[in-house]
Amino acid sequence: MFSQSPYVCRMEWGRRGAREAAERGDIIIIVDILSFSSTVVSALHFGAVIYPYPPYGNGKQYAKEVNAEYILGRAEAAKAGKPTLSPVSFNEEHSKKRYVLSSLNGAFCTWIASKAQALFIGSLLNAVAVASAANQLRLKTKANITVIPCGEQWSNGVEEEDTLRPAMEDYLGAGAILSYLEGEKSPEAEVCMGAFLQAEPKLDALIWDSGSSRELRERGFAADVEHCSRLNVYQSVPILKDNHFVLYNGKL
Repeated sequence: MFSQSPYVCRMEWGRRGAREAAERGDIIIIVDILSFSSTVVSALHFGAVIYPYPPYGNGKQYAKEVNAEYILGRAEAAKAGKPTLSPVSFNEEHSKKRYVLSSLNGAFCTWIASKAQALFIGSLLNAVAVASAANQLRLKTKANITVIPCGEQWSNGVEEEDTLRPAMEDYLGAGAILSYLEGEKSPEAEVCMGAFLQAEPKLDALIWDSGSSRELRERGFAADVEHCSRLNVYQSVPILKDNHFVLYNGKL
């Protein structure tokens, strides 16, 4: 079976990678730049409480069960003046308010890996902060670290096709975090980190022109792309506890 087991720091793609890492007992960092990870990091920066939920369940019913508000789609929520999957929709007004956030990639990967001993949310916005938290926790637990770029999903897939579309922005976000992680890195992690280091001088321009970015910009969400492309602007490190994200305080 495919394995990066000799190494402390690993890189795995998507839902399957998240499940495998959780089953191994690794410290997991979920990376979905446009936009789940960036939204969670931004929301917690402003004090909001986020419950992740997969896209195929009854999110509205789950929101009632946890006494939270279900986050609507970008366009619908924007018309109502409510926070959305768009990270720039969160501000100080949302402090201490509870929200259920679904997404096809980041929330789904989080749900699959929710039994991990430690699951962090990483983005370009908090790359150095989340890596520092994972480094500290690894020293305490001796667990390995797996960074999970979530990728996107191809639409209209046909039978026997893999629907995962590796996303450049998630790969670069994972590489940024890996560049700050301590410990021997697998070849997969080394190459991912190298991609980030090569791209760093023009990071925002590359993400701006990526396929995922073009899709968002065509829908009128250019501000999301600009926000999510910023490197190390937040110290917020979300960790999953009791099915919602809290700010990591050095303890499990």
